[in-house]
Amino acid sequence: MSATNPTQVTPERIMQFAWAYATPLIIEAAIRNRIFDELDAGPKNADELHAATGAPARGVIAIANVLVGLNLLTRDSAGRYSLTPESAAFLVPSKPSFIGGLILHTSEHIIPQWLHLNEVVRTGIPVRTVNQEETGTAFFEELVLNIFPMSYAPAKALAEHLGLAAATAPISVLDLAAGSGVWGIALAQSSPQVRVTAVDWAGVLPTTRKTAAKFGLTDRYSFSPGDLFEADFGSGHQVAILGHILHSEGEKRSRALLAKTFTALAPGATIAVQEFLVNKDRTGPLNGLIFAVNMLINTDEGNTWSFEEISDWLREAGFVNPRTLDSPGPSPLILATKP
Repeated sequence: MSATNPTQVTPERIMQFAWAYATPLIIEAAIRNRIFDELDAGPKNADELHAATGAPARGVIAIANVLVGLNLLTRDSAGRYSLTPESAAFLVPSKPSFIGGLILHTSEHIIPQWLHLNEVVRTGIPVRTVNQEETGTAFFEELVLNIFPMSYAPAKALAEHLGLAAATAPISVLDLAAGSGVWGIALAQSSPQVRVTAVDWAGVLPTTRKTAAKFGLTDRYSFSPGDLFEADFGSGHQVAILGHILHSEGEKRSRALLAKTFTALAPGATIAVQEFLVNKDRTGPLNGLIFAVNMLINTDEGNTWSFEEISDWLREAGFVNPRTLDSPGPSPLILATKP
């Protein structure tokens, strides 16, 4: 009988967890000190990066070296730092694909709340309820602009899938909890036939108006202020969008919201839902599982959901053919049709 050596267990992974908070703060420091911006213009060594950013060399080198370890920068044999394809695409603020706004949001608005997680788990009481108008308006006024790029590419994919560019008749789009207006903006850009009804809190809609105006789309927008369960959705819309809304509402309100949305749509209309999806066994993806804890901290009943759960709610509301659409977002879009 031959003996086998058991796999050696080490604490390395747990030690990495102890420093997990450091990663977003390091990326934030690189964004705010223009490290990604300057490297987007071309490779630079430490002295050149120090001169370009104006930040002391010690800090620039320390941050850049960690970013190399994170595979967000490379460093060649001559000591020149360069962007990777990933950081070039998503961490340069001047680019439309920039998603670093979520990172910038982390240190001020997310991490401080997470420090109360022990108490939240013990009591079941969230630190705050950002899904309620009186406590969430200021939070979303800033957040929605920071996360605009996260939804813009999926919204463009939705417009292409719906074939809006070929439309020859008016198309009415209902953008619920519109925030920055990103979903309606992307759809309106795809066709002059698109008209958007943006629904959101009165304190958030000025942000929607400003963003629509920035894209030259004001004349194709109408605005309906109010809580989702009180605001006028209108009727006869061909498309409805709930972009990252259900996770903050909880199951009961989400099901009611889908039913209200169904009533506002015309026969043959499409509803599109974007969420941080988890699988039906709740074993992954990790981002969706972590975001469920974020909802525990920041909402009264929020959670993350699986495609199967949301599909059941859509059918309950009257929709048919729940399906997914691959998109360049955190999860596939969920689509369904009003018969």
